[in-house]
Amino acid sequence: MIFFKKYFEVRHISLLVLLFFCGQINRAQDLSGLYEKVNPSVVILLTQEKSLQQVGGFSQMISSEGLGSGFLISETQILTAAHVVDVAERVLVQFNDGKLIEATVTSSFDEPDIALITLTEPQKNARFLTLGDSDKTKVGERVFVVGAPFGLAHSLSSGYISGRIKNDEAQNPFTNSEYLQTDAAINTGNSGGPMFNLKGEVIGIVSHIKTRTGGFQGIGFAATSNIAKELLLNRNIPWSGAEFFPLSKEASKLLNIPQENGLLVQRVVSSSPYGKLGLRGGTVKATINNTELLLGGDVILSINGIRFEMTDETLKKLGDYAATVKPNEPIVLEVLREGKIIALKK
Repeated sequence: MIFFKKYFEVRHISLLVLLFFCGQINRAQDLSGLYEKVNPSVVILLTQEKSLQQVGGFSQMISSEGLGSGFLISETQILTAAHVVDVAERVLVQFNDGKLIEATVTSSFDEPDIALITLTEPQKNARFLTLGDSDKTKVGERVFVVGAPFGLAHSLSSGYISGRIKNDEAQNPFTNSEYLQTDAAINTGNSGGPMFNLKGEVIGIVSHIKTRTGGFQGIGFAATSNIAKELLLNRNIPWSGAEFFPLSKEASKLLNIPQENGLLVQRVVSSSPYGKLGLRGGTVKATINNTELLLGGDVILSINGIRFEMTDETLKKLGDYAATVKPNEPIVLEVLREGKIIALKK
């Protein structure tokens, strides 16, 4: 009897082990099938932007190339990360078949690091991705990412949801953010690419990593699909085409700003709405409180009469205004330039 009991115990354990490995194989097969289904909707973004560099002892604005990822949500619309396209002078979208189509930035938010870009012509026979409900995603769920790490187009990496970071206390769209933390490998070129659940739904837009070496060390972050829906698809705040640094009360005093807060302009895309207004970016590199900045550019004091203050009330007011402004509606920026207050008008 003891012999038979041990025999059946061994068979039971063997059966469990076999079922476990069969489950692992089936999950791997499912991931392969999902990849084939979603991959045609993933795109590579090739960007050109201008940055201040030292050349022969002088500071000059030099054109540089950038790389990122994105994904189609319609025939003309693509979601990506804000830092990939926010100050890009030119954006080219490369599809799975090698075709290139130019795109323009429609909307962008720095804090949650999300952006919406629009193709100048529709992609024929395009396959779109579905935005899932990121609120239903739980720590421990398996996910996978598709993008172009180090230029290796349409590469897949997989892992698990490790955590969730949410800042929804602010009532304005500029500081609200929500990220899913993951151990799926993320590297340069993955930014803006989709993070999928095992249903093939997009639950995140790849943003950044925490690292001490510059490479992936097991901690990556993706802005949630729900924050992207709320800010990019529902609020529809237009892209300004400029990079700003909000000045605190102390920094404003240091730079002799005539009010407690202001927006120090860093870079401006020449063809953007703010670029066409004549807004100027910085020309001198400096470090203030361990933050690298460009000085010498305009400081925005008010936008259409709304005085800039670093409060939720003011930021919400600016967000509400931006969400309702019409394309041909006049815009007036009050800026401090070389010690004088001037108005830039559209």
